[in-house]
Amino acid sequence: MWPYWLMFLVPAGASFFRVRSTRAVMWLGWGITGLVLTLLIGYRYEVGGDWGNYLRNLDEINTLSFWEAVERFDPAHGAMNWLSNNMGWGVYGTNLAYGAVFSLGLIAFCRNQPRPLLALAVAMPYLVVVVAMGYSRQGVAIGLGLFALLALAERNKVKFIIFIAIAALFHKTAIVLVPIAILATTERKVWTVVWVGVTTVLMYYLYLEESTETLIQNYLEAEYASEGGVIRIVMNAVPAVLFLAYRNRFHLDRAEQTLWTWMALIVLAFIPILVISPSSTAVDRVALYFIPIQIYVFSRLPNVIWRGKHRLEVQGLVVLYYGSVLLVWLNFATHAQYWLPYRFYPLE
Repeated sequence: MWPYWLMFLVPAGASFFRVRSTRAVMWLGWGITGLVLTLLIGYRYEVGGDWGNYLRNLDEINTLSFWEAVERFDPAHGAMNWLSNNMGWGVYGTNLAYGAVFSLGLIAFCRNQPRPLLALAVAMPYLVVVVAMGYSRQGVAIGLGLFALLALAERNKVKFIIFIAIAALFHKTAIVLVPIAILATTERKVWTVVWVGVTTVLMYYLYLEESTETLIQNYLEAEYASEGGVIRIVMNAVPAVLFLAYRNRFHLDRAEQTLWTWMALIVLAFIPILVISPSSTAVDRVALYFIPIQIYVFSRLPNVIWRGKHRLEVQGLVVLYYGSVLLVWLNFATHAQYWLPYRFYPLE
């Protein structure tokens, strides 16, 4: 399990050092980080709970034409798998492409935070190790969702919708983020409600209408349960509460504060939803798109708690917390066995 610990400890340790560097050196460092993440995600071998499912998808796609693959699966996922299969790249071509998109989105989001390396460390134990290495389709969708959130913080709702639309081509559930464009708007509310509302309806009919019955059967009627669903939702709820309690100390402009206020409120709403939902898996999978609140809040927490005093101590507590998350998950999670040991395809 040492590769997972290195993925966490390197950015966590580096976050305590402030080293001045040229723009070129900075870009080189982040470029290497993105490359390493892409390779670790893309070239993992028999790692992740859905590994067998993706291999079965490839076997099925091997018997389909390109358009049949696009119709049979989420369009972009079907197209990517068909291309990878026919180019002889197999599951690794798909995973490398998905890993690259996810890594780019994660790095862009982390670099937008006041402590980028701390943000990256926060992302490692669950978002990277569990989600990106376990749920490939949602990993790439979340990577695009991170780009979308950055666009929305900049008041670029068109760009936000475009990123979410592309994300939904890989995993339909990404459209749950679309209404945030309405909630987070601070000006021209009526116009925003109209065009985003129309877009939401259009995306529903394009992406979800035909598969709604299947989704209901697979998640709600089957009453699937995610054993760690409660824990993961609570992990999102903690930074949500912290943000709402200290949001005036984050020194955000109106648009960004509105965006993350709604993100926090939605995250907290998942708690009662989880209680009444017949399927914790359905709630858990949707809640994955809100994991960015952990990165956003905890990377800023040293500047917020105690009005910015004892910053190193607060940062140390954040690192200790996420180190504990990784320790507990690797050693006690029910499905951790599918991630252990980490195996790298070129070395197999």
